[in-house]
Amino acid sequence: MAETYEEYEETHHVTRKSVTTFKIEETSSSTTTKTITTPAKLYGKDVGAYDDIDVDELLAQLSPEEITMLAKEVDPDDSFLPPSQRTNYECDKAPTGPLDRKKLIDHINKQALETPDRPELEPFVPGVVRGKKWIPPPPAAKLQAADEQIAIDLGDEYEQALTDATQEEIIDLAAILGFHSMMNQDQYHASLLNKGQPVGLGWDGITKSAIPKIFPAEAPNTTDPEETIQRIKSDDSKLVEVNLNNIKTISDEQFDKLFEALKSNTHLEVLSLTNVGLTDRTALMLATALEQNHALRVLNVETNFISPPVIVTLVKSLLTQMTIEEFRASNQRSQVFGNKIEMEITELVEKNTTLLRLGLHLEFNDARHRVAAHLQRNIDRIRVDKRDGRSSRGSYYRPVRIEEEMAEMSDVEEEPEEEPEVEVPPADYDVEEDPDNVVIRPPPSDDEDM
Repeated sequence: MAETYEEYEETHHVTRKSVTTFKIEETSSSTTTKTITTPAKLYGKDVGAYDDIDVDELLAQLSPEEITMLAKEVDPDDSFLPPSQRTNYECDKAPTGPLDRKKLIDHINKQALETPDRPELEPFVPGVVRGKKWIPPPPAAKLQAADEQIAIDLGDEYEQALTDATQEEIIDLAAILGFHSMMNQDQYHASLLNKGQPVGLGWDGITKSAIPKIFPAEAPNTTDPEETIQRIKSDDSKLVEVNLNNIKTISDEQFDKLFEALKSNTHLEVLSLTNVGLTDRTALMLATALEQNHALRVLNVETNFISPPVIVTLVKSLLTQMTIEEFRASNQRSQVFGNKIEMEITELVEKNTTLLRLGLHLEFNDARHRVAAHLQRNIDRIRVDKRDGRSSRGSYYRPVRIEEEMAEMSDVEEEPEEEPEVEVPPADYDVEEDPDNVVIRPPPSDDEDM
């Protein structure tokens, strides 16, 4: 078998290794390759010969210029070195000082304006289409046939009504049917509110932004907290409602005096403390005051810094006197109560028989539904109590009007009730007694089958 030998040498220059490869080719169907690795050499010596050389001694013999050149060619893999020492780039320019953003933007704009535009290979000519114009392909025959087959027969009456309808009437009809994508927001709301369609919009109209209405700023709360506290402490009969909303200058000492005076007050019915900076410490003092006050009906402590556990304490304090009809405490420091807190609030509300309105954001559906159902039952029960002249408030509070009515009723002598006449059936009739009523049946005739 004739064989041809071809020899060639490949030398790969690497850092520490040099490889020499010999390839033998045969004319037969099989090919055999043999690789022979020779020791790597560097500058005419084996690489192993450099292992015993002291690198520090070699570096000490180099000049500063040679060390700088060597540092530019070597990137040390050391994360402890700052990037300025690891990079090969060195800027010889002096620092220009701190960053001036306006000056930098002006320089960029100046460079952009001074740089000439690249000349176009073919000048622009208005109205001339360059290249090949795209023409959409025709739709498939099946889609055309399906579109032609879709036809809705509305009847002559509806066809005539839709044909004679104006564009505004069609838009109103689309809004009623809920086709929101066929109209803009102004047209939709105008149709629902029956205000008449805006002039000039049509199907392709664009909603324009309306000029916002300017409302005057709300006047600041001019209530004097110190004077109000003194009136509550003196149990002023004319002070029925107190509004301290948005007064952020109330100190903790004033809150202490206010809640201490609230314990013995018997005339205040409405107390609003929205956005006054109530904390957990002052809220706990309020809860203690609610356990002793039996005249307050409405309490509002929204937009403060009360934590969820303290809100549970406030709701629990409402069960002592059972006089609060409306309690609001939403928008606090923690927007989400959690399942455990909401279930505790729900159980406490279900024990309260006088609470009619609750201002709290409950996240879970079970808590919301149970609270809403219980409040509705309280409202229904109070309606029945008012109709019958009974009081549905707590045991410590009883309206004077109802007490006077009961006293008048006790003075009036009760007249004996007349007994209703009972119809006595004839002797020849059968009487059947039923738990709910009495049924009288005539005796069967001789003609009927027994």
